[in-house]
Amino acid sequence: MRWQGQQLGVDDSAALPGMERMDGLVRSVTTPEFAGMTFHEVLCKTALNRVPGASAMPFDWTVNPYRGCSHSCAYCFARKTHEYLDLDSGADFDSQIVVKVNVADVLRTELRRGSWAREPVMLGTNTDPYQRAEGRYRLMPDIIGALTENRTPFSILTKGTLLRRDLPLLADAATEVRVTLAMSIAVFDDALQRSIEPGTPTAEARLDTVRAATDAGFRVTVFLMPILPHLTDSIAALDHALGRIREAGAARVVYGALHLRPGAKEWFLQWLAREHPELESSYRGLYPGASVQAPQAYRRWLGRRMQPLLRMHRLDGWDEDDHPRGRPQPGLAARTPTAPRLGPVRTTGSVASGRPSVVPASEPTLF
Repeated sequence: MRWQGQQLGVDDSAALPGMERMDGLVRSVTTPEFAGMTFHEVLCKTALNRVPGASAMPFDWTVNPYRGCSHSCAYCFARKTHEYLDLDSGADFDSQIVVKVNVADVLRTELRRGSWAREPVMLGTNTDPYQRAEGRYRLMPDIIGALTENRTPFSILTKGTLLRRDLPLLADAATEVRVTLAMSIAVFDDALQRSIEPGTPTAEARLDTVRAATDAGFRVTVFLMPILPHLTDSIAALDHALGRIREAGAARVVYGALHLRPGAKEWFLQWLAREHPELESSYRGLYPGASVQAPQAYRRWLGRRMQPLLRMHRLDGWDEDDHPRGRPQPGLAARTPTAPRLGPVRTTGSVASGRPSVVPASEPTLF
């Protein structure tokens, strides 16, 4: 969505801050089923977002049907984006959710343009497309349909177990285009998970979703990110996490240390001071001033700890730092101007399901 260019000539004094001059706002909704949350339904003008060339992201196009996220992860890097609406990056990000109700229709129009080269599209890189709001608005089935109809390969990264609702649709889509799925599971301690990401499904529920996607024929990646210094980086914690990921049938793991970008950093440090004050000085030492990443020495130490564990659990895996933008990505979907040609199929799906993987052998996957 582009907020620019949606201005009326007159301010609406009753509107939310940052939305006074936005003619795309349809209505704001509160419902008993989503206590404490407000959905701001808007009409977007664009659906495809081009990733800036300077970004570290290993893809060029994204679609984000929502802004803000009810998962309420204290570390979420996307928090800063809410400040562009004059909403705060803390509680407002968790509870004031912008819903692009016409996103699928706009996406279809954009994908039908002659200039569209059917490059891979990512969903879930800013805010989660399968957050709780998706249960109400059901935007993803039409988005999946639009991408499939226009033979555009796509990938989904989510913490939401609502993905299971769309697995039949995704399996059908994967017979036409490349479809890759990833589940983000950062915390396997239930008490810590409820504290730091209180709006997310449990790790067990997400692992069940990995199993379901595997049974549907997908080779699922688990993002073990962020790994939290002094909280989830012990050998015991990492070994436990990888063991459960392996049992769920995941094909690979991407891991990385905590990033603290502006907006997220302030909110996370407030959480840390409240929940783990004994770690405050350590974190301020690891992420001093405007630092976003943990020190390189820590990241190298984490890699040396992770690699033997990945081998022990027979999991393919890599550190997110190993593959910056512009270098070959393991499993990165090929960027070609035509729709992918389905080749021989690898039989890497679940034995129990009796179905082969829906990933064509001739086409690498994004994850």
